[in-house]
Amino acid sequence: MEKPAIEGGIPVRDTKLFYGHQYIDDADIKAVTDVLRSDFLTCGPQIGNLEKRLCELTGAKYAVVCSNGTAALHMACQAAGIGKGDELITTPITFAASANCALYCGATPVFADINPETYNIDPACVEAKITEHTKAVVAVDYTGQAVELKDLLKMCHERGITLIEDGAHSIGTLYDGRPVGSIADMTTFSFHPVKTVTGGEGGAVLTNDPKLYQRLKLFQTHGITREPQLLQHEAHGSWYYEQIELGMNYRMTDMQAALISSQLDKLPMFSRRRKEIVAKYDQAFLQIPELFVQKEIPESDTTRHLYILRIRPEKLTIDRKKFFEAMAAENICCNVHYIPVYYHPYYEKLGYEKGLCPHAEKLYSEIMSLPLYYSLTDQDVEDVIAAVRKLCEYYRK
Repeated sequence: MEKPAIEGGIPVRDTKLFYGHQYIDDADIKAVTDVLRSDFLTCGPQIGNLEKRLCELTGAKYAVVCSNGTAALHMACQAAGIGKGDELITTPITFAASANCALYCGATPVFADINPETYNIDPACVEAKITEHTKAVVAVDYTGQAVELKDLLKMCHERGITLIEDGAHSIGTLYDGRPVGSIADMTTFSFHPVKTVTGGEGGAVLTNDPKLYQRLKLFQTHGITREPQLLQHEAHGSWYYEQIELGMNYRMTDMQAALISSQLDKLPMFSRRRKEIVAKYDQAFLQIPELFVQKEIPESDTTRHLYILRIRPEKLTIDRKKFFEAMAAENICCNVHYIPVYYHPYYEKLGYEKGLCPHAEKLYSEIMSLPLYYSLTDQDVEDVIAAVRKLCEYYRK
């Protein structure tokens, strides 16, 4: 039996692979340099162009782009009117921003457990957490797989609760044939470099509701408007504007918008390649009894942002930490997505304790994210599979 590199064997690769990486081509570079040579570096025509592209892509009526995915979540919460005394339900298996957006507004995050097979928030657990104070649900499309939108929408709308879909992972995903971004009350996107489409940074909120759209636009830009129908005093001249609410400066630059627009041209090929890699991983790992492969709901045609390797510790002589280190020794540099939000010291200080979401906590102890991005070669993928198989065989009970 071949020894893993951590035990003195030879690693499967000479060079390192990381869990995520952007793909930038000459068209992307030209899009950015064209802006740099133009009259507008920010607040220019690329912003409107990108918002139009996002609406065309998703079928949403309105889009507001912003500085990053966290800003998008904050804007969505503000548009929903979330404030002190309100509660917002979300999953603990997410980046902290999905819960922090409630705290930014003075509200209280409430954590609902996940489905242990799909890893997405469980609608039944959401329903069990609803109280008279629940104002919104932030449902995260974890790994890119769409949440159970039909059940969540029905549950929320029957109770007057706003459904915010955190689509940071899921641009390009379809739910029941419809693009993510056009279904929930609001959907947020992120364009961080490890996401399927990148602007370096950047975010967006999409909605079909004109009232939410107006509030999103205001909060994105200091609460300031030039729109005549919103002005509360007579205009002093063509330069006139008013601050009518307290907002933030969450604007996106035209350089970012141009890069994202160029990246959107490649979304179909990004999506195809990611699906190919996921299929190769699934085919291999379904044959290894020491592993559990993430399930997908039939309604989700998923463009995967993350591939989650989940080990079965009861079938191995090592735990996740040792497996993670052994993968690194094979030159496959994984990551873990995510530490349950309420494990963080800040949330501990707020009174959150372990044990709130048993399925989420068990998942965290068993997972790591494998390399998944457009420019992975077939040989790269085979090397990842070989490393995983090697470790499972060596550490099999």
